[in-house]
Amino acid sequence: MPHDTDLLQALPAAVLITQDGAIRHANAAGAQLLGFTSPDELIGLVLADFVHPLDQRRSNRRVQQVAGTEQARRPNKSAEFRVRTQQGQLRMVLVSSVAIDWQGAPAVLMSGMDMTHQSEIEAELRESEQKFRRLFENMQDVYYRTNAQGVVQHVGPGVRRVLGYEPHEIEGRTAESYYPHSSDRDAFKAAILAHGEVSDFPGQMVRRDGQVIDISISSHALYDHAGNFAGVEGIYRDVTQRKNLERELQRLATTDMLTGMANRRAFLDCAESVYAHSLDNGEPLTLLMLDLDHFKSINDRFGHLEGDRALVAFAQVVKSELRASDVVGRLGGEEFGVLLPLTAIDEGLEVATRILDSLRALELVDDAGQRYGITASMGVGAFRQTDRSLRDALDRADQALYLAKHRGRNQIASSEEGAAGPGTR
Repeated sequence: MPHDTDLLQALPAAVLITQDGAIRHANAAGAQLLGFTSPDELIGLVLADFVHPLDQRRSNRRVQQVAGTEQARRPNKSAEFRVRTQQGQLRMVLVSSVAIDWQGAPAVLMSGMDMTHQSEIEAELRESEQKFRRLFENMQDVYYRTNAQGVVQHVGPGVRRVLGYEPHEIEGRTAESYYPHSSDRDAFKAAILAHGEVSDFPGQMVRRDGQVIDISISSHALYDHAGNFAGVEGIYRDVTQRKNLERELQRLATTDMLTGMANRRAFLDCAESVYAHSLDNGEPLTLLMLDLDHFKSINDRFGHLEGDRALVAFAQVVKSELRASDVVGRLGGEEFGVLLPLTAIDEGLEVATRILDSLRALELVDDAGQRYGITASMGVGAFRQTDRSLRDALDRADQALYLAKHRGRNQIASSEEGAAGPGTR
């Protein structure tokens, strides 16, 4: 059948015809597949010799099936087999076969396509997927995706480490369920809707054990084909350790380490903020300036260590008479400032009087058992709507302090009402 032979030779796919397992015809593509330069070199060779030993049993079974009467000369389904070329190279071949008559006798026609490259790609893809899966399973960040209503559609396994939940316990619930403050979630949603994405956005979440942790979120908005907001996708990570370090550094930068009060810079920064708020809202604000009397003599008499103890005791007395909303700071040495928001000057004088009375009642004892007391001079000044800046109110309180010291110390002076002596109030 020369015409049929020409057609087989023209096919780009490998074609082999076997009878009783021996190759009776091969086209050029078949010879090339098995590593031969000419199809004639294949004639008479046993096809099974080219099949990998692990696939020979399966190959023989398929040949028997296709030659059987129940197959009715229908081609069998394509399957992959490993074959070795004449040079010993291993190739993956996709083979299909069908029973035919060849030169008056039963035969099997086989067609094959070299899938080696495709198999290598699939193997690389599988390996890549495995690597990605290992990375996804072990990453410290938590991948998540929500719909437009904020319901979690998918969450990565990192959520076990970060929040202590299994992924399936998170999916189907709203992300807002894990925020201790709804304002955090509202701020995040507003930023996403405004900008389409956020990077290192701060927030907090509640772990399964109830612990509140700091998180950092990097996410982007999702949109449907019509351009409508469809949800959010991104990652978040536990940054509690970093935030605690930042808070500690902030505390160290803004706190007087001896007394635990705000240092000068922090006190003045806070005073500026409170002053601006009082100015905008027409609210009263009173300032106290305090100076520990004869502090140098305490150092000279008892030593600097005892002087530090006296400062700590002084600070404790002052703080004990203040509200949580009041601000106290050490401005330097033995000088302190107190900021009293929403407080008129008369009320400020009452606070100053309580502090002075508590100091007078305080009795300290040094390491040698010597008893001594401490007193303070105080200046009281109030914010005025005509003030050009916070400095005006600070100057008045400072001038009142100078007046109290000039009049003999251990007393209170007001920039509005004169001085109050030791026996007053």
